[in-house]
Amino acid sequence: MRYHNITKDDMLNGDGLRVVLWVSGCSHCCKGCHNPITWDPNGGLAFDKAAKEEIFAELARDYISGITLSGGDPLYFGNRSDVLRFLRELKSRFPEKTVWLYTGFVWETISGLEIMDYVDVLVDGEFQEGKKDTQLHWRGSANQRVIDVPASRAEGKVILHCA
Repeated sequence: MRYHNITKDDMLNGDGLRVVLWVSGCSHCCKGCHNPITWDPNGGLAFDKAAKEEIFAELARDYISGITLSGGDPLYFGNRSDVLRFLRELKSRFPEKTVWLYTGFVWETISGLEIMDYVDVLVDGEFQEGKKDTQLHWRGSANQRVIDVPASRAEGKVILHCA
């Protein structure tokens, strides 16, 4: 896996103060995307031990609520195995921290992925420029949903995350 940036003390990509990992690779290539530089799976930097430890050092701070994975797309096919390994380790070290994940894929096609075992909130769906709304919390277009993953899996239907 490759990444473009690690943002610290972020308040825009999930609730509370968060660390954001901006991964490389996206097959959706949405018109009007705010971050097209991340589409290339070979762009950015290698996600190595130093990058992981930088994230873990931030998560060790008691005022950090958790991590958000965005991009690009963390669920780009070339990222899935690395994201799964990373989230397994992260949740074993920081079980109390929340994981938010942004993806262009929709819940109905990814809800059964093992990665979802480690995700608390999922923002799903491609960005649609015609449905762009700057008043929405944590999403760019009205078609996207902010999903409570554990509740949705338990109920067998989409349960939206309440802010």
